[in-house]
Amino acid sequence: MSKAVIFDLDGTLLNTLGDLCDSVNFVLESYGYPTRTIEEVNSFIGNGVGELIRRSLPESAQDKFDEALAKFKEYYGEHSNVKTCVYDGLLEMLEQLRADGYKIGVVTNKVDFAAKMLCDEYFGSLVDIAIGDRENFPRKPAPDSVFEAMQILGCDRAIYVGDSDVDVATAKNANLPCICVTWGFRDREFLEMSGGYLFADDADGLYKIIKGVAL
Repeated sequence: MSKAVIFDLDGTLLNTLGDLCDSVNFVLESYGYPTRTIEEVNSFIGNGVGELIRRSLPESAQDKFDEALAKFKEYYGEHSNVKTCVYDGLLEMLEQLRADGYKIGVVTNKVDFAAKMLCDEYFGSLVDIAIGDRENFPRKPAPDSVFEAMQILGCDRAIYVGDSDVDVATAKNANLPCICVTWGFRDREFLEMSGGYLFADDADGLYKIIKGVAL
């Protein structure tokens, strides 16, 4: 069986925070609601776009949730690649992993169409499969999408890499080793409190840890 590394996307491979924040605030401004700071949006990310919008809306405006979510998806679909960028060194690291014989997958709670679009735009053939949030399918930390990715990749074991408590729980639920990156949307102290135990501070460190994990 092939060996694989499965990555989260937002905060792990791509810094998407600026575009997410701008899209949230576009929706809020359309209703005349107060906008959110980038720090607030950062704290709302991790459990899918629905929870991002639910947390961003004022408590008194939860009845607007369905409409606001639809507005967000439409706007973000057209503005998901304005400020987004790959974290330093990760393209080269992915290329090295591919040269070493690893299959590479992405499993994210980002809406599926955006996940596929961004992976294709930034990583092309370096990523073998990208799976995002889909209707009527359990999102992370449920392990279902991780198992689906592994099946498509033809792997019975993999390493999972992420930047959040959701990712730590996802790896645990999938019974996979988890590497936490510290450049993402959650800091090391929070990740340690969430059960994280392997930490990478940069792309070179991540590569070395991946190579050191037995599969």
